[in-house]
Amino acid sequence: MNLRITVLTGAGVSAESGLRTFRDGDGLWERHRIEDVATPEAWQKDPELVLRFYNERRAQVRKAEPNAAHRALADLESRAQVEIVTQNIDDLHERAGSTRVLHLHGEVLKARSVYRDDLLFDLGEGDLQLGDNCPEGGQLRPHVVWFGESVPALEKAVPKVAQADCVFVVGTSLAVYPAASLVEFSRPDARLFVIDPAAPDVVHPRLTVVREAASTGVPKAISAALD
Repeated sequence: MNLRITVLTGAGVSAESGLRTFRDGDGLWERHRIEDVATPEAWQKDPELVLRFYNERRAQVRKAEPNAAHRALADLESRAQVEIVTQNIDDLHERAGSTRVLHLHGEVLKARSVYRDDLLFDLGEGDLQLGDNCPEGGQLRPHVVWFGESVPALEKAVPKVAQADCVFVVGTSLAVYPAASLVEFSRPDARLFVIDPAAPDVVHPRLTVVREAASTGVPKAISAALD
């Protein structure tokens, strides 16, 4: 139980549950240009479209189920101290049973006031419409970090990586921000594991690469880390 493992997860984990949480190869996200639905400018230009887009994403998340990778990471808590830092906005880690999850890019099942970033609301089974306001009168918006916005949770993620004996990078690339920058804060003696079908673009003496999808690769990485 003394082994400390910090797991950085990206879109590849949720993709195996049927969620496309980032842009496709053609630059579109669910048939929409990123600039039209996931930027502050899009919110100012057409908030109704943005709300409708995230209502659809929310419906997809509610229908999705955690996969073997989510469950393996949740089960790992019985054998190690596990911290999950995810770029994903779904709740699949939590539903699998993980108890310490930090969402870098927010949570689609929550809303926040345009007046205050820290005024959050759990949407439950509901959605967001124009005119849904917080008690202070501000319109509610999706609790997600849009392109062009800062990532305030990044500061909280750094110490989780810095204290880890092992760092897993799952379903995202070591060449992609913020996973790449966070790994730089790992201890000199920490073991690094990348679980992804594609080989990382970096070479590191402490790096173990598992070139598999998350559902099969995560259990193998866990076995290697606990060995």
